[in-house]
Amino acid sequence: MTAVLRAPDGTALPARAHRWFEPLTLEDDAVLGRVVGPVLDVGCGPGRHVLALAERGVVALGIDITPAAVDLARRRGAPVLARSVFDRVPGAGRWSSALLLDGNLGIGGHPAVLLERVASLLRPGGIVLVELEAPGTAPTAELVRFDIGGVEGPWFPWTAVGADDLSTPAAATGLVVEDVWTIADRWFGALRRA
Repeated sequence: MTAVLRAPDGTALPARAHRWFEPLTLEDDAVLGRVVGPVLDVGCGPGRHVLALAERGVVALGIDITPAAVDLARRRGAPVLARSVFDRVPGAGRWSSALLLDGNLGIGGHPAVLLERVASLLRPGGIVLVELEAPGTAPTAELVRFDIGGVEGPWFPWTAVGADDLSTPAAATGLVVEDVWTIADRWFGALRRA
């Protein structure tokens, strides 16, 4: 099975969707080690993170808008729902952690709007763990869709957020950037709800 992020002209973009079908990496494990349940995985794809958490006994739920990804996650036994983070989400205001990994901070093309929505789903003191692009990455908005095993998902706006620019979208949301770190050429951030 393959996953590709595509631009409207059909060009495959340099996203890391290929990771969706690979085993968790040491970097993934390190990030998941920072969560406190219950965990909401926003843009969960085929559910590798939410499934790993569930297998560890952590209450977790994944949400995604791509039907092929949700179908695959369900067949793998991952607890997922087919929906947008901007729709009604069960447990709103009670999630302790939220994940925006594999570039999902760019979902919707407006990271501040997404972070504000995710913050509204967290309990006070909750944490958002995000994966970022390398420092110096220019924020560029694009219209994209995932092609998973030849099945195309819906179009959605997406933008990259560099590790040195996380404070910009966080500032408008009430989230505080607690940490930005790198592991094996991947960049991550942790934001806390007041």
